Amino acid sequence: MTINNVNFVKPDPKEAELFLQQNPDVLGIDLFVCDTNGVARGKRIDRDSLVKCYKNGVALPGSIFSLDITGDCIEEAGLGFDVGDMDQICWPIPGTLKLSPWQKRPMAQVLLTMHTGDGQPFFADPRQVLARVLNKFRELKLTPVVAVELEFYLLDRQRVDTYTPQPPISPFTGRREESTQVYAIEALDDFDELLEDIAQSIEIQNLPADTAVAEYAPGQYEINLEHRADALRACDDAFLLKRLIKGVTLNHNFEATFMAKPYDDKAGSGTHIHVSLIDENGNNIFADTSSTSATGQFTSQLKWALGGLMATMHEAMAIFAPNANSYRRFRVNSHVPNCPAWGVNNRSVSLRIPAGAADATRVEHRVAGADANPYLLVATVLAGMHHGLVNKLDCGPETVGNAYVQHEASLPNVWIHAIELFEAGEIIPDYLGREFCNVYVACKRAEYNEFNYHVSPLEYQWYLRTV
Repeated sequence: MTINNVNFVKPDPKEAELFLQQNPDVLGIDLFVCDTNGVARGKRIDRDSLVKCYKNGVALPGSIFSLDITGDCIEEAGLGFDVGDMDQICWPIPGTLKLSPWQKRPMAQVLLTMHTGDGQPFFADPRQVLARVLNKFRELKLTPVVAVELEFYLLDRQRVDTYTPQPPISPFTGRREESTQVYAIEALDDFDELLEDIAQSIEIQNLPADTAVAEYAPGQYEINLEHRADALRACDDAFLLKRLIKGVTLNHNFEATFMAKPYDDKAGSGTHIHVSLIDENGNNIFADTSSTSATGQFTSQLKWALGGLMATMHEAMAIFAPNANSYRRFRVNSHVPNCPAWGVNNRSVSLRIPAGAADATRVEHRVAGADANPYLLVATVLAGMHHGLVNKLDCGPETVGNAYVQHEASLPNVWIHAIELFEAGEIIPDYLGREFCNVYVACKRAEYNEFNYHVSPLEYQWYLRTV
């Protein structure tokens, strides 16, 4: 089969053969794609079948990308029985075949991406959605450099009242985590064995993670991935890192969650995306290196990119905040932005220009929750930047100081409102593909309707006896 995709290199079976030679104890391999919700879905094979998968691909139904968060197929999306629930062909992504050191028996994994039977990129695969956006930057002879920061919570595996999570008990002190100790080294020491195991697994899988910090709530941590001049691989790293963290954490009798807001009264978890753009000569087009100012002077291209991100932020919220729980994060003074605004070294804005050397000038996009699909998130951020660049959009004045008191909250903070704005969008669908957006909207509307059918415990508490 000929692969008609400039962003994809067909895998060489020699990669699989060499891996099996170097790892004779490996018994099985997990093959999976990243679905629309960021869930790994695929097959587990024995070692004898791996080379064949590299040669012939792996058959999986396209309807994988029309599953809701519970795993049910949303028929309204049109990828199920309407088309016979037909298989497509998935190919291993070169360089993602790695050991899975947290699993109880010797196992490995490889990430897949989906194509149609005639070799075209499958439009509903989030990785292919990102590839589509990257093609537009290739036309401008620009390369996005991307880094992903992921926040997550460690949880006790014992729930309160069946479902409610609680912070873990420290193996060091024997006490349950209760206080907020942002950037505290002691908070890292308390879970040193777990974090060291995560670090070793990261090294085994050769993921470019560099720092771990304690965040704004008990049991909350952040791990940062290094900048990559390959946005697809940067998102592969983020997706695989989530799986690694969850797997290693279970071995220590804790759980890790990337839920956006697991606690009512504690900080939410976000995904922050850092982006710069380099030209054919390797120069950062956002950086004015001729400036002698401490903060530098910003290029027109940076201001245009910011303008595009601000212009598309409202219609993109259904990607940044994809679930019902996502909207619990958006509270004043919560380190979660609630309006389109930009500023330098300012964590109250949605688009932060971090302090640092001029040649490292970049945008930190701070809106999305930890539950966002990394491929769709980066695709949407890059779409906004591209839109601003080609249309030379004005970003307006910098916000200095507290954005929460200077700007009215304007980002959609209700799930259905965000879905409706995404569906009516005039910019983002042209980048992500209208076919994909139709599938996405159908799935999210179905999830919204199902979520709202259920009566919550709070409703019983408020209304059962009082009305």
